[in-house]
Amino acid sequence: MKLRLAMLAACALTAMTLLAPCAGAWDEPRAMRQKRFDMVSRQIEARGVGDREVLEAMRAVPRHLFVPRTLQDRAYDDSPLPIGEGQTISQPYIVALMTELLAVRPEHRVLEIGTGSGYQAAVLSGLAGEVFSIEIKELLHDRATDVLRELGYDNVRTLHGDGYYGWEQEAPFDGIIITAAVDHVPPPLLQQLVDGGRLVLPLGHPFSFQNLVVVTRKGEDFRLQQITGVLFVPMTGKALEKYR
Repeated sequence: MKLRLAMLAACALTAMTLLAPCAGAWDEPRAMRQKRFDMVSRQIEARGVGDREVLEAMRAVPRHLFVPRTLQDRAYDDSPLPIGEGQTISQPYIVALMTELLAVRPEHRVLEIGTGSGYQAAVLSGLAGEVFSIEIKELLHDRATDVLRELGYDNVRTLHGDGYYGWEQEAPFDGIIITAAVDHVPPPLLQQLVDGGRLVLPLGHPFSFQNLVVVTRKGEDFRLQQITGVLFVPMTGKALEKYR
């Protein structure tokens, strides 16, 4: 993991492609890079996210390339931003916090529910061995898949579908992250989590405030830890059936 993060950081600093395509190999203005580094120190590290590898991953990923062009100058603001289809890219601090709570290790296989812009998957890419990401909105899936591929995040696989059911063919997963609000933990996801694995999600009413929680599997038991209040867009598909 340290080697992969070092490669990502080197790309971010030099804007050069190494022996093989790598994430961060883009022509980046110095001012944009400085905004990203300031974002990490002022918005994330200052609020208590202390995992050094998570911080390095946040420095390495070009957030501005995961938002619409018209919003790129706001990519490093301390706020979520719209990405189309009624969805958002989460506030940088929340992305970092959820990533830290997931406690990813380099041998882990991680499932993300809600690819959205692809930004969270890119951050996880530098920390996990494999990242699997599901997006129900076809336009967002196609766009994120293209961006992730173009930037060289080659350990990320994407799927167009309803994340409520997980990705059974690739299960089990060491960690699962849900990036949209749901009022219960989808049972298929619990069953696709390894013993000792963690599931991080915004749990609560999908059209109101939620609690960010960590669910840890212990055999057939699941321990829930509440972290902080959050506000996410609703998880769609099966998760919203009873609200229709």
